[in-house]
Formats: sequence, C-alpha cells, structure tokens
Amino acid sequence: MSSRSLLKAEETSRKLAAIYAPIAAELAESERIFAEELGSHYPFVQQLVDHCSDFQGKRIRPALVLLTAQACGSVQPAHPVLAAVVEMIHTATLVHDDILDEAMIRRHAATVNAEWGNETAVLLGDYLFTHAFHLAASLETTLACRWIGHATNLVCEGEMQQIHNRGNLVLDEDTYYSIVRGKTAELTAVSCRLGAHYAGASQSRVDDMEEYGRDLGIAFQIADDVLDLWGEERTTGKSLGTDLEKQKLTLPLIRLLNTVEPSAADKIRQMLAEPEPDRSLLRSYLDGSDALEYSWDRARYFAAQACSRLDDLPESPAKTVLKTLTQYVVRRAS
Repeated sequence: MSSRSLLKAEETSRKLAAIYAPIAAELAESERIFAEELGSHYPFVQQLVDHCSDFQGKRIRPALVLLTAQACGSVQPAHPVLAAVVEMIHTATLVHDDILDEAMIRRHAATVNAEWGNETAVLLGDYLFTHAFHLAASLETTLACRWIGHATNLVCEGEMQQIHNRGNLVLDEDTYYSIVRGKTAELTAVSCRLGAHYAGASQSRVDDMEEYGRDLGIAFQIADDVLDLWGEERTTGKSLGTDLEKQKLTLPLIRLLNTVEPSAADKIRQMLAEPEPDRSLLRSYLDGSDALEYSWDRARYFAAQACSRLDDLPESPAKTVLKTLTQYVVRRAS
C-alpha cells in the first residue's frame, strides 16, 4: 500500500471511530466475539480468517445493529452477538463477490481468491456463513436465525439477478433497484431490524428502522457504483472497473444510455460489449452527461429517505450517529 493510501485508510478509520464513539465498547465486544468464534487451531485456516478480518473496513452493518439498539432502548447481551453474525455474513459475501468479479484488491490488500485461489475462497466464504448461523443459533430462540436466513436468501437472489443480467445492456432502473435491494440493502435492513427488535422496540418502530437500513443500503450501493467508475484504486482500496469488465450496468451507465442520442447509445453499448471496454473513452461520454450528478442525486434521495425514518425516535447520541451515517454514505470517497 502506498503511503498516500495508508494515510487515507487511517483517516477513514479515525473518522469512523469518532462517529461510532457512542457504541465503542459494544463494537469492540462484537469484534472480540467475531475473532473468538472464527478462531481455528489450524494455522492455515487462522491465516485466512485473519486476512479476511482486514476486509471489515467501515463495519457499518454491526454498527447499525448496535446503534439501532441504543437508539430504540438499550444494548442487550444479544446485540454484540448479532453484530458479529451480520459481519460474518457480510464478510462471506465479500469473499464470494471477489471470486465472481475476479477482483484482485480489497481494502488495499490482495483478495483471498487472488492470494490463494478460487477454491480456497469459496470454502472460506462457506466457513464464514456456517459460523454465522452457528453463532446465531446460540441465542435463546431461532428468531434471529430465521430473519438472517431470509435476508441472506434475498442477498443471494440479488446476486443471481445481477449475474443473470450481465450483458443486458438495456437494463432499466427498476431492475437495477431490485438487484440492489437484494444484494446490498437487505443486510443493512435486517441489521437494523435485529437491533430494534432485541431492544424491545414496538413493531412500528422495528419496521421504521428496517426501512431506514434498506434506504441507507441503497444509497450506499449507488455511491459504490459511482466510485467504481470515477474512483481511484489507491483511494478506494479495492479493484475498480469490475462492473464494466463483467458487463454489469449500474445506475450511471443506465442514466447515460437513457439520455444520449440513439446513435451514441449504440456506440456505447458496442464498447461495453467488448472484453476490455475503453474506460477513458467511456469516461468522456459520462463526463459529458448528467450521469454523475443524477446518480449522486439518487443516492442523496435514498439517504434523505433513510434520515426521515428517524423522525419519531427520541433524541439520543445514537440517533445523531444514525443521521450522520446517512450523510457519510454519500460523501465518502473510499
């Protein structure tokens, strides 16, 4: 990692540490549970677990479990366990996503598939999934297992939808949002649902918090899709342009194709169909359109929707952080 990238990563970590201050102790406990549960007496397995632990990055999903709990009442013993569970699920999806995308870098480090091959990465992702459900089953009831299992099914459906639509160069926005709600937003939604329910919140509040998480997840994914086209690897810390290489249309490209002249749209589709699209030429088309601003506007819209879900919550440091996260997801550059 370059010194500039290292400084950027450290700056992001410091900002998030400050944001997460109200739940610092609980977040540390969830990370302890995560490490303890995944500990292995086999050195190679432990090496893999330690490596993928570096992918935790922003820890938004476990933080959402804990922040929602605190905002809706108080953090209970089940919450750090649930926070560890959702982070295991999320990390497993990252490991498998990197295989599907043939990504080489994540969080400024080699992906598991790049370092040890696809077979090892598949098994590690499975290992993380099974540990997550084993840990969730340690709670008094099977409710969390059922909710997390359902959410994970929707995540997988979203990913399968996306794979099915690779090369679909006439993808519409509605289908794009359907994919995003599954593959990204469902896990943030269930994180908030778990946090609120296990804090003893009313059903209406649980529903509001679940929708908060879903809207936040959509905003987060749109921002990721923008960064995949306009970001820089040394800043974001992960392989960029994988959506282009896999012929996955994201919101900026959908907007571009819907707004340019038909002849230009045909040229862009021809370019996107190539094994290695000319990214610089594509950027010239994108920069000459409103695709960037339109995509950020949509991200800000969903972030604002998420923020509005918090209106009925009593004022608290946790509520303030939840509101701050709606701003963070559309202002980040990594």
